[in-house]
Amino acid sequence: MNKRIFVEKRGIFDVESPKIFDEVKAVIPSIQSVKVYNVYDIFGLNDGDFEKVVNSTFVDPVTDILHEENPEEGIYFAMEFLPGQYDQRADSAQQCIALLTENEKSKVRSGKLIKFLGVSESDLAKIKDLLINKVESQEKDLSVFDFPEDETPSKVLVHENFINFDDSQLETFYKNHGFALGLDDLKFIQDYFRTEERNPTETELKVLDTYWSDHCRHTTFETELSNIEFEGEFKHTLETIFNDYIEKRKFLGRELKPISLMDLATVCARYFHKTGNLENLVVSDEINACTIQIEAEYDGKKEPWYLLFKNETHNHPTEIEPFGGASTCLGGAIRDPLSGRSFVFQAMRLTGAADVLESVDKTLPGKLPQKTITKQAANGYSSYGNQIGLATTMVSEIYDEGYKAKRMEVGFVTGAVPVDWVRREKPEAGDSIIILGGATGRDGVGGASGSSKEQDETSIHTMSSEVQKGNAVEERKIQRLFRNPKVTRLIKKSNDFGAGGVSVAIGEIADSLEVNLDVLPLKYEGLNGTELAISESQERMAVVVEPKDKDQFIKFCEAENIVAVEVAKVTDSGRMQMFWKGDKIVDLSREFLDTNGCSKSQEVKITHLNELKEETPAFNEENFLKILADKNVASQKGLLEMFDSSIGATTVAMPLGGKYQQTLMEGSAQTLPILGAKNIETVSFASWGFDAEISKQNSLLGASYAVVESVAKIVSMGGDYKNIRLSFQEYFEKLGQNPEKWGKPLASLLGAYDAQMNLGLAAIGGKDSMSGTYQDLNVPPTLISFACANGEKKNVISPEFKQAGNKLSFFNHIPQENGLPNYENLKTVFEFIFENIKAGKIISVKTLKEETPAFNEENFLKILADKNVASQK
Repeated sequence: MNKRIFVEKRGIFDVESPKIFDEVKAVIPSIQSVKVYNVYDIFGLNDGDFEKVVNSTFVDPVTDILHEENPEEGIYFAMEFLPGQYDQRADSAQQCIALLTENEKSKVRSGKLIKFLGVSESDLAKIKDLLINKVESQEKDLSVFDFPEDETPSKVLVHENFINFDDSQLETFYKNHGFALGLDDLKFIQDYFRTEERNPTETELKVLDTYWSDHCRHTTFETELSNIEFEGEFKHTLETIFNDYIEKRKFLGRELKPISLMDLATVCARYFHKTGNLENLVVSDEINACTIQIEAEYDGKKEPWYLLFKNETHNHPTEIEPFGGASTCLGGAIRDPLSGRSFVFQAMRLTGAADVLESVDKTLPGKLPQKTITKQAANGYSSYGNQIGLATTMVSEIYDEGYKAKRMEVGFVTGAVPVDWVRREKPEAGDSIIILGGATGRDGVGGASGSSKEQDETSIHTMSSEVQKGNAVEERKIQRLFRNPKVTRLIKKSNDFGAGGVSVAIGEIADSLEVNLDVLPLKYEGLNGTELAISESQERMAVVVEPKDKDQFIKFCEAENIVAVEVAKVTDSGRMQMFWKGDKIVDLSREFLDTNGCSKSQEVKITHLNELKEETPAFNEENFLKILADKNVASQKGLLEMFDSSIGATTVAMPLGGKYQQTLMEGSAQTLPILGAKNIETVSFASWGFDAEISKQNSLLGASYAVVESVAKIVSMGGDYKNIRLSFQEYFEKLGQNPEKWGKPLASLLGAYDAQMNLGLAAIGGKDSMSGTYQDLNVPPTLISFACANGEKKNVISPEFKQAGNKLSFFNHIPQENGLPNYENLKTVFEFIFENIKAGKIISVKTLKEETPAFNEENFLKILADKNVASQK
């Protein structure tokens, strides 16, 4: 039996209809009411089984009303997800049916019927454009009632005559196939296949386009920088910092290596590690998350633990499909430290948007309204975190018109695991590679290469396969699985599935591989070999185990209701080979893969740096209210409260404190997630630093102050700045081949380098994104400094005033003459504050930024103390 039902929420339980009413009223003021119905198309279920499941799976008689026919006439339309997009509602329904009836062949499709009162047929087109995001959804034709048949996958094509193309033919081929890699890379590929004496398969070219993408291989950051020029008032400052960087390269024996943004971003960590100032850094072949070794103290004992942290962006997918893009931003961030066998327990979210109050009719062509992006992204991220059970204790949104070019969506997470739970060994020939977790679908095909492209007016209509919905429940199972030391000690090496799918996750895990794509668990039939190789489908993990441990590992997965199969074997061939339906569709040498394509070179010129404007408005009622009206100053309590900040029982400081819970915490402070412990003393601190206004004026100073801000926030919570490790998030406009555009990230990284060297702290990880351009709009030069440190719970303090009679002291920061932070002065302040917090003399600290109009911009910290505290020297 096939059946369609409509389910409406009763009165006070209907929270969705009023939200849509408010959204539509901003566009159609005449609207009088909205009613939303969930639509379920159910296939392959007999009448008896339907009666058994209807009131437990589809309808709650207390809150819902069931309609077996379309309940309303009048003005309405229905909508549903595009085929291939993950539909959590339908998936959950199918699982419930299978559990209740043992019928695993029934299928469910879900949608929504929305009825309107007070709108005309002509208004309906506007409403559809507002509510249906064509990247993920489509209008549902209620006259059609069938379940789409699975397609028969086509055979993987061989690009005949590819190795014989002349330059003109190769250029035409390049333009026709929409590659993210460059034409020079395609010529390099052609030369390789000439030596192989064969033409490439379609899959091989797609795999290389993915494997060598900027997202996966940091192509922009690895580009060799040449003819570097410094001009303007900051020329001497830039030259001084750059020359110091060159000296550090010589000390490290890297003078023959190309100068690149990546080399500059990592040189401080290399230097401090070599000189013994970064002894707790964990170095291994697994590079998915920053990892340090700390001492965990609980219940009167101490033991070694790994603390892992990672920042992740999903700017591109969130811009075109906000809910799915933001949810998988968090999901992807979690999987990085999770692949290091840690339990992820702490999260922060930092986003960038334009004017969220802007009228919908001012939306740029090919874009979604800023209000829509912001609201749906917040729903997506919070939905994922709340479902998986991850405490998100710091949520901030930055408003700048530059982010109209492309949204910024950044997640930061922290995980921890006992050292003796983790085994890290090099894969050997004969080892098994197991894929576990979610099934593979078309969602995410092209996500890696697509994220490296500049968005245009057509992007929102052509990129539906590049974004996907997350399945937090599936990832939660993997979290539970990896919290069992019997499981983690079987794993020799692990890699999470992110951008690039099998080709990258398994392609990176060992030098020589044979991959059997036929055994991959599928969301639906009909995928061809190329799609199986590069789909980014979420919530999947690849692990290497010894052959003797394969069956035991799979049994552990089955106990958590996780699908796990052996998908590949480690070989000693020196090649990555993939097989599908008896054909070898990928056969690439490791040596060639690891070239990452052609070496690229780019001239750079820094000319854009300005002195910071020192505008100190008079302190009066008018200016005070004007500053408070700034969206970057206004309270974001409503946004923050969408996120669960206490789940897991590790939260030491709630996001909002004080008597009335209005004072925003400076960052995140949570105890380690130690099961069974009664008294956990060790905490993980996390914070961020970035100021868009400073960075737009001067990206050198913007980055240096971002580092200082992130460090100051941890100090203000009770952390020791010497324990801090950093990770950077770089987000810039599309650079092209313009030397002055390349100067912006170079200036930022020089500023960050200067801050690291002077504070004695290192960035041990990071993430770069270089596609923040739309037509003539560009994102502001963005270098966010994320800071993480271990500390003691007894030292954690919050920023609100504690009681009348406490003394207030103020620390005034006076920059160097060139505008850079006064690092020596700051280190003295940081040590002074930390020591006095430990001594119980300082009970509250607050860093000053836009929200402190009573002080000018040079002011740095305000101290709320119960005793007189001496001013800094």
